[in-house]
Amino acid sequence: MLVIKHATIYDGTGKKLEGKAILVKDGKFEEITDDTNIPVSYQVIDAAGKVVTPGLIDVHTHLGVAEEGVGKEGSDFNETSSPITPQVRAIDGINPMEKGFEDARKSGITTVQVMPGSANVIGGEMVVLKTIGHIVDDMVIKSPSGMKAAMGENPKRVHGDKGKMPVTRMGVAARLREKLIETQNYINGDQNERKLDLENLAKVINKEIPLRVHAHRADDILTILRIKREFDIDITIEHCTEGHHIADYIAKHKDVRVSVGPTMSTRSKVELKDKGWTTIKTLLDAGISCSITTDHPVVGIEYLVTSAVHAIRGGITEEQALQALTLDAAKHIGVAHRVGSIEVGKDADFVIWTGNPFDLRNKAEQVFIDGKEV
Repeated sequence: MLVIKHATIYDGTGKKLEGKAILVKDGKFEEITDDTNIPVSYQVIDAAGKVVTPGLIDVHTHLGVAEEGVGKEGSDFNETSSPITPQVRAIDGINPMEKGFEDARKSGITTVQVMPGSANVIGGEMVVLKTIGHIVDDMVIKSPSGMKAAMGENPKRVHGDKGKMPVTRMGVAARLREKLIETQNYINGDQNERKLDLENLAKVINKEIPLRVHAHRADDILTILRIKREFDIDITIEHCTEGHHIADYIAKHKDVRVSVGPTMSTRSKVELKDKGWTTIKTLLDAGISCSITTDHPVVGIEYLVTSAVHAIRGGITEEQALQALTLDAAKHIGVAHRVGSIEVGKDADFVIWTGNPFDLRNKAEQVFIDGKEV
């Protein structure tokens, strides 16, 4: 049992709390109370002059499936043998001992979504994990948390260069539609034998999980919104690099959430030529729920807060930045009932910072997952 007192608390819901104490019991937030009302049996952390936030969340990573400093042996995030691979699962490729998990914890990141890459039109299932542990099954918060799909340049390049469909953006959209239709037929009982790929995609058709779609260019974003309407499925837009060009149109789709990033990377291909730090402000101003991502290892996960600082320079407020890394991020990946804010009953994932986390001279001094310092 633990109590944190005398800190400035930003709870992730938009509230700033002074003169309050956080009580933690059995790995959960037990109570937020006056810091003069502390049970004598609790271990006390005096965080005077410090800042407490919820544990941070990166909604779009390849942590543990695209290992750093390993090469081909640690590259397990793109099953490029086929452009359509809904049967694969990121959880089966994750190395939980990869150093990136430690980097995440040291940076105040307590939850991540790990997904396949964007080489395929349909890339496979993803998973949401805590960033502590050596047994990946014990780290899971939600599995599966979505199905990966990709529009545009990547599937065109990877498979088109082999002379296989898709060669064009038309081909990408067509392959996606074909597989969704095949899945609808499977659900309707048109096949007698089990098909793992179709079983997994049926979760998308049945709205058990969203299709999380890699899309940089505005026209690719429009295509996936069109497909969303055709099949009445839930989607999130991942990257949304040119979303600022069509923000008002995206906003008409009230249930669509967006992750923005990795904006700290270079404009390394044509799809990224309009990348900039004002995109998230434009999207937020249009009323779209946004998260910030590193797309680790494209940008190291330890630079998630740095990315948010650049977004602040681009015009968003510190409050918006914190919510993009906490509660809005938790909502994006479907785990807001567990993490993302300091509220009674939620997992006690939180960070004690030496000061304002958006002042890069400060650091995550103590990080807690499920009420235990890590």
